[in-house]
Amino acid sequence: MKEKESETILEQGPFYHGTKADLKVGDFLTAGFRSNYHPNVIMNHIYFTALKNGAGLAAELAPGDAMPRVYLVEPTGSFENDPNVTDKKFPGNPTRSYRSKEPLKIIEEVTDWVRLTPAELKKWRDNLAKLNESNSEIIN
Repeated sequence: MKEKESETILEQGPFYHGTKADLKVGDFLTAGFRSNYHPNVIMNHIYFTALKNGAGLAAELAPGDAMPRVYLVEPTGSFENDPNVTDKKFPGNPTRSYRSKEPLKIIEEVTDWVRLTPAELKKWRDNLAKLNESNSEIIN
């Protein structure tokens, strides 16, 4: 599908993005917004994954009270492995997480992803709070 500058094809997709934003087919997701995990950081990239439920997790953890949503997206330019999880936390890219400076185009909303239980969501939010307290750095 899309290629990195080195011309290495990272993955064919499909790709997903999780958010609480209510978007329409044809809309574009862009970089330049606050990080969901480090709210004081304005992100230079837009993040996505090849794992539908991974996008669902991101949607559930996104700030705000709106309904979490998962979208099938198409990168419009080059992308790279997400260095915040790739090799920094997990060898290789088992989370199949990517980022791009170029927009992602919304292809459709996906509804068949697995929602977290309230207990699972609390555990993830508690872990994020600990992460923020530790002042861990994000590679932006």
